Amino acid sequence: MTKERPSFPLKLDALESKKNLANRTVQLFAPVQANHPLSKLQEQTVRSTKPSDLGLESASGVGLDSATVREHMVRKLAQQGITDNAVLGAMLKVERHRFVDTALVNQAYEDTSLPIGLGQTISKPNVVARMIELLRQGKSLNASGKLGRVLEIGTGCGYQAAVLSQLSTEVYSIERLRGLFVRAKENLRPLRIPNLHLLFGDGMLGYEKGAPYGGIIAAAGGENIPEHWLNQLAVGGRIVAPVETGERTQTLMVVDKTDDGFEKTYLEAVHFVPLKSGIN
Repeated sequence: MTKERPSFPLKLDALESKKNLANRTVQLFAPVQANHPLSKLQEQTVRSTKPSDLGLESASGVGLDSATVREHMVRKLAQQGITDNAVLGAMLKVERHRFVDTALVNQAYEDTSLPIGLGQTISKPNVVARMIELLRQGKSLNASGKLGRVLEIGTGCGYQAAVLSQLSTEVYSIERLRGLFVRAKENLRPLRIPNLHLLFGDGMLGYEKGAPYGGIIAAAGGENIPEHWLNQLAVGGRIVAPVETGERTQTLMVVDKTDDGFEKTYLEAVHFVPLKSGIN
């Protein structure tokens, strides 16, 4: 029996009128002009290890709304080893300062995690780029070079979900803390991204109605990968998530689902908030 698909896309805020949306002037994704030296990053998927190959030599403008500060961040990401130009292009496009507290806005493009309330943080740009790059190195890229359907565990402030939406055909992002769920909606509302669906619920259960997923990415680490995630992952899909490997230590893990089972790879040490069940 065919499983009924959910009726998406979800409205990010059904309480806000179209008039209010029309009056909003905040733009989180700054367009890159066709003749801009970074415009090629939006479509390129060819790997490069040198910042000079990415067209990052020239930049102009001032202030956090300028592409200059994001170009500087992207240049550093390339120097740190991020080689997927599609990921670099998405990181260039999404304005991270829109997702952090006003008091911390001057640190938005530094390679550091920042508090977003309720004991949670927005991950370092390098960590976001690294995990999404790992997700894209699986076998689930479609003909257009994008990830298929992706499940994000832990929406937080919505930043990583916004980046994922640029690189995936469909993103389901689930958050267990109501305060952060509301904040993410507020941050993302001006965009009304058609392929991004925000969910309030227990991330450890995944989201069965949207399965199977070509990729699952988690912003919190537990003792192991929840069985629900494994069951909801498509064959050929990949999970990228932190797991506990000792007392107060976490390691980034990649899990690939094959016809014969699961292949697990442990990578570098990381530090994420703990993975918890339930909603609050």
